[in-house]
Amino acid sequence: MFTGAAVLLGVSAGQAQAAEVSYATKCVPPSGIGLPDVNGTTKVNITAPATAEVGDTVDIVWKFTQAASKNPDIIDLPANSVQPSGTLKAAGAQSADIAMQGPRENPAIPKGGAMTLSDMKGTLKLTAAGQVTLTPDAYVVNALSTDTKCAPTEAVQPAVTITVTAGGGGSGSGSGSPSTSTSPDPSQSQSPSPSTSTSGTPGTSPSASATGGGGGQTDFTGKVVDIPYTCASPIGEKKATSPIQINAKKNGGSYDLTVQFKKSVMDSPIDIPAGKVKPTMQIVLGGADTGSVTVEGPLNAATIPQGTPIEIPDLKGVYKPGATGDSTLSPGVLTIEAMGTKTVCTPDSTAVSLTLNTAEQASGASGGSGSSSSSGGAASTSGGLAETGSGDHGALKALGLVAGTAILLGGAVFTFMPGRRTR
Repeated sequence: MFTGAAVLLGVSAGQAQAAEVSYATKCVPPSGIGLPDVNGTTKVNITAPATAEVGDTVDIVWKFTQAASKNPDIIDLPANSVQPSGTLKAAGAQSADIAMQGPRENPAIPKGGAMTLSDMKGTLKLTAAGQVTLTPDAYVVNALSTDTKCAPTEAVQPAVTITVTAGGGGSGSGSGSPSTSTSPDPSQSQSPSPSTSTSGTPGTSPSASATGGGGGQTDFTGKVVDIPYTCASPIGEKKATSPIQINAKKNGGSYDLTVQFKKSVMDSPIDIPAGKVKPTMQIVLGGADTGSVTVEGPLNAATIPQGTPIEIPDLKGVYKPGATGDSTLSPGVLTIEAMGTKTVCTPDSTAVSLTLNTAEQASGASGGSGSSSSSGGAASTSGGLAETGSGDHGALKALGLVAGTAILLGGAVFTFMPGRRTR
């Protein structure tokens, strides 16, 4: 059920009138997420002047009072993540499609909670004397950069009628901009759209012999490899490809590992609160050694504003070799926890980023899981979510996690795409 208060913008055209109309509605969630269409009843309250003169520009308010369904039991919908837009039909003395739009303002909506949409507003310049009726038509709800399109499935009755008289042709005190042109494309939205470009074919060759142990070398730089992922969210899958680099620094008999994602795939579609994004990855060992090593990053320390790159520090962990010889390190499963959900990204294929000449250590990785380091999550978070990275590889823009989220009148999806944007 939608809540909110209808607000009549100041007009000198005449006293305000308001009336509610309800109609059967079919809402279609974004394609590709496997959710069914939603059939329900939309109730709308339209506010407009009762009388006006030819030449006046009148302000109109569309208030939702009932929705077809609640927020699905999948994910909490953050505050200020939903924006409605739609079309109001003018008929009678003049015909027009009036573009209506509301701000991206809503309270936090929990799983299974009632949907709340902001009031939509628009203007109409009156051009002919007579009776002008206003009837709600199709509308779109944009949530977290995805659209659900809703349209009437029956004839809709007019909500209000404006009596227009011949006048001096002066405009009213509305917005002053005529709005008798076409309605907005329902698929349009003001939220940032995620980039769909991905990097090239995954690399398959190991790094250029980054070997350790000889000559006192302590720092080892891996090769950037393109890893294609299939990311499984609570209700669907998404493909993504990310360039990834694994670097190492020798620390006694072990190695401090740093994983960098070199390309960002999108900007944040919403304001993401602090402490809501946590990445973890398994590095797969090969060659002389077997098992895996866990690397992780800290939670985001500050809110990530809408429209800015989603950033994450380098993923860090400790590799304690369990074998002597040339051991390879390749990107493995990536797990993203964000805003109460978990998405697991599994490589469709992988490639060696780093090869180390290792010496077996007691209780090392061979034959089992490598040691993980929770201290890796303590990477510097000073300066919020600005640039990250150590001095030897420069300040890099970090991982873009959220690829798309659709939550709308019975449909939701939360999928992540890994990547990092270079400067």
